[in-house]
This record gives sequence, structure tokens and C-alpha cells, in this order.
Amino acid sequence: MSSAADSFTLQEATIEDIHAAYAAGRLTARQLVQMYIDRIEAYDRGGPGINSIITVNPAALDEADRLDAAFKASGKVGPLHGIPVLIKDQADLKGTPTTLGSLVFKDYYPDRDSRVVEKLKEAGAIVLAKTTLGELGAGDTHGSLFGSTRNPYDLERTVGGSSGGSGAAVSANFGTVGIGQEGLASIRRPSTWNCIAGMRPTAGLVSRSGVYSGWPQEAGSLGPMARTVRDMAVLLDVMVGYDGDDPITSRGVGHAPPSYTDFLDAEGLRGARIGILRTPMGYNTDPEAEDFKSITGVLDNAVEELRAAGAEVVDPVELARLNELLATRCANPTAGETAFGIYMARSANPPYRTREEAMQSPEFAKLSDQAKVRLRVTADPADHYQYLLARDHLMIHLLKTMAEHRLDAIVHKAVEHQPTLIADGVKPPYVNHKARRT
Repeated sequence: MSSAADSFTLQEATIEDIHAAYAAGRLTARQLVQMYIDRIEAYDRGGPGINSIITVNPAALDEADRLDAAFKASGKVGPLHGIPVLIKDQADLKGTPTTLGSLVFKDYYPDRDSRVVEKLKEAGAIVLAKTTLGELGAGDTHGSLFGSTRNPYDLERTVGGSSGGSGAAVSANFGTVGIGQEGLASIRRPSTWNCIAGMRPTAGLVSRSGVYSGWPQEAGSLGPMARTVRDMAVLLDVMVGYDGDDPITSRGVGHAPPSYTDFLDAEGLRGARIGILRTPMGYNTDPEAEDFKSITGVLDNAVEELRAAGAEVVDPVELARLNELLATRCANPTAGETAFGIYMARSANPPYRTREEAMQSPEFAKLSDQAKVRLRVTADPADHYQYLLARDHLMIHLLKTMAEHRLDAIVHKAVEHQPTLIADGVKPPYVNHKARRT
């Protein structure tokens, strides 16, 4: 590596930092990719053993060479030129397995890129590696293929789930930015617990074709994870867009701005009316636990920062019947099986065509309990109907509260407890949503 590249600081480097170094001739994409690979070897595979990376893309250095040549010839090919991206191992990248963190899928090599990977490549990004996840996208970041992922801030604690590998890897500087997938809190919880920025876009903004748990399921959304809000916005700009293979993206047509970076305005909160929702709503949350109170303190500080930024704060606001309505959550009784078939049908020779075939794998017995449930899950159509009614009522209560208080947004805790211990999450009673009371 050249002395110029030696002067580049990898830790906490942003997209803007990297592009400035490329423009100044201080860094090449090949050098940057190699720096990240070396860091993965030192700190993810070795050293503290964060264990957040399942597969490093074997074509990453070749992609970097191609982009370096293009940059020398005509400049950046797109807004993510030469930016190494980490992606949850739930989305397909041709040439690498999509393992879903599971022994059942360890040898599955898709023959097409997912749509989000296609868009990343079109923008000049380098998909550097596939990250760990809650097995089959379920729960905390443990899996029969890789074990458990450790929190960079406390190696005995979890990174959250299910996009915990992307959260930990971005936090530990194994790539510039990352991508997760969320159905409930699978981006927001690991982003919070790994001290990075992350968001779950509204369903329909980002295509999920070539991603496990896609259409016709509605809840799952791919979203950006980054160390800065600006990098998150730049990544989201690239990810959004209509895709006929994921019909839910028709909902997003006409709703994406020219650029999400246009909203990065230091004065943007001045005069905004923000409601603070303080009702506990996490699974088995314990408002008397010390770590719940610690998180409340963090929220209180954030509320004061909102006021300091010029927002008008309405504290608290309430949503009628919130926890009663949330308790009706229920999966679509047919969408999971249909989505599995659509996902597998993208490959010419899929390892399984149905969930039942996957459960016949000799490796199935080694799956985590949550992953087994994810494959087996069925639901009563009557329960699902009640959930749909409850979802509609909850939306009405939300809009009513916003209308009555003239709110622009509602703020609540992304999580209600601090990161749990890995040891508590891998054995009964599988505590991964709240800390034990001390």
C-alpha cells in the first residue's frame, strides 16, 4: 500500500471522506477494500472476534480495480463510487452464498443479484461482505452457521437482531455503510445497540426482490445503516425505486424526493411540533428495571435536544388502546409460503422449492428454536383478520392524535432496554428483549 493510502484514516471514514481521498489521489478503491478486509481479519475473525461477517465477496478487489480504472478515465460512475457496502445475508449477491445464517442454506448460491444489489452496483458501490443475522431473519443475531455476534462495545452483550451483523460491522468499521432488513425492529434495535444510525423505510420504497421474506409479505423493508445520518441518506437515495418483481414498490411511486440529503437542514426542526410517546410497548418490557430507567434518561436528553433545536414539544402524547392493538400481531397465513416459493424460483436450481422441503434437510434439527418457528409458522385466518382490523384502528388513533395536537412527528424509544447478555439469549428462557432486573 502506498504512503498516501497509509495516511488515510479508515476508522469513522464517511462517503464524503473517501471521495475526497479518491479525488486527491491519496487513495484507490483497491487500497480501501484491502484495508477493510485486513480489518475484518484482525477484529472480526481474530482479536475480539466480533463475528459479524459470514462471507467476504471474492470479487470485491476485482470490482475495485474496475472502478479505479473508470475513475481514472472519466471520474465517479455514481454517488457510491468505490464505497464498500456490507449487506445482511438475506439478500442475494451472485457469486456468494445466501446463507440466512443457517446450516440449512449454507450451500445456496443464487444465480442472480437481488434488485438492491443491482442498484448498488449501478451507483458504483462495492458489495464487500455479507453479514450475520438472526437465523432465517428471526430474532437476535444467533445462527446455527456462525454462533453469536458480539457487541463491539461489550463483547459479552448482544448486537440485537435480526440485522445485528450489519449493525456491529458498520460500528466496528468493517465497511463504510451497511444494509439491514426489518419486519418489526430488526434495523432500529441493532442500530441503537451498536451506536449507529439506521432506519426502516416505509414499505414500498425499496424493492425486496431477491431477498428472503419478500413479496407478498408486506412488513419486511430493506433499510440503510451508517455511522452518520448523511451517509444513511446518500445510501437510501440509491436504494429506493419501483421494481415490478416486488409489486409493493408501486406504493412508493411519486413519494421519494429528488434526494433525502435535501432534508439535512440544521434549522429543519425549528417550529416543528413533536409529540413524545412514553407508553411502554416492548415485548415483556419491565418499566421498573434499572436499564429501562437508563433508556428513559437517554430519551429525556433527546427531548431537550429537540427543544434546543427549536421544536415545539408536546410531552407526553398517548395513542388509545396502543398495547391492546399491538397484541393482535399475526402473520398472513399464506404469504410466508408464497414468498418462499417466489424467492427460490429466481434461481434455476434452488435447493428447496417449499418450506416443507427445507424442513426435511438433515441440518434442520440444528437450527435455533426461533428459526424453526420461522419455517413452520402458520396462522389462523381469523386471527389475521382481527390483526388487520386492529392495524387499521391503530392507524386511525395515530392520525387522530397527530391531528388533535397538530403534530409533525411522534418520537418514541427505539428500544426500551440496554443490550442483553449473549449467554442469556442462547439458553432458556432466551432473554433478548430486556435485561434481567438487578
